[in-house]
Amino acid sequence: MARVAVVSGGTRGIGAAISNALAASGYRVAAVYNGNDDAAAKFKSETAIPVYKWDVSDYAACVAGLASVDANLGPIDILVNNAGITRDSMLHKMTPAQWYAVINTNLNSLFNMTRPVIEGMRSRGFGRIVNISSINGQRGQMGQTNYAAAKAGDIGFTKSLAQENAGRGITVNAVCPGYIATEMVTAVPKEILEKSILPQIPVRRLGKPEEVARCVVFLVSDEAGFITGATLSVNGGQYMI
Repeated sequence: MARVAVVSGGTRGIGAAISNALAASGYRVAAVYNGNDDAAAKFKSETAIPVYKWDVSDYAACVAGLASVDANLGPIDILVNNAGITRDSMLHKMTPAQWYAVINTNLNSLFNMTRPVIEGMRSRGFGRIVNISSINGQRGQMGQTNYAAAKAGDIGFTKSLAQENAGRGITVNAVCPGYIATEMVTAVPKEILEKSILPQIPVRRLGKPEEVARCVVFLVSDEAGFITGATLSVNGGQYMI
């Protein structure tokens, strides 16, 4: 039977590309979303990938939602933590609500989504967890102390969890996209994109969601079983470490 994969934030942008790529590779995919019912319905009708709605910042909702996926599709072998939001502001103007919304969705969600499935992965002796971080979690970004802190935390979570589970057939890796041609990025005015953003990228273009998705498909494969605790930068050479 095909392995079951859960993708949070899985119906739009990078998450949708990941869901589609995993389904095309033969996995049984559950795409999780929270905010946009119309987009989720459109995604489901176009792809036939089942969608599930819950808030990844709510631990009880994650426990219940993941149990539904397990009951409907089978034990969860692959988890892609992709859900994320931005609430940008300079720290001296940032509200507590802006800070905690981003930390809860972009960082605490990794615990909320992983804790309910990790014991099953350990008992079965197989698991693949991929956490979608960001270039800004690696280098920081003015006006994004909340986002950068959360995404840097994702990398620390990845490395620690990888060490804890390496002997149980479970790999845990992070992918750090740079500027990817999602709705949010392509909405930037053309002049700003061409004069301020693209010159920072050595390959002189935005990345494609599908390019991030292909990295995820490789990392969850059997062939990637010797790769764990790694951080894969997908940024066109914009930030090299």
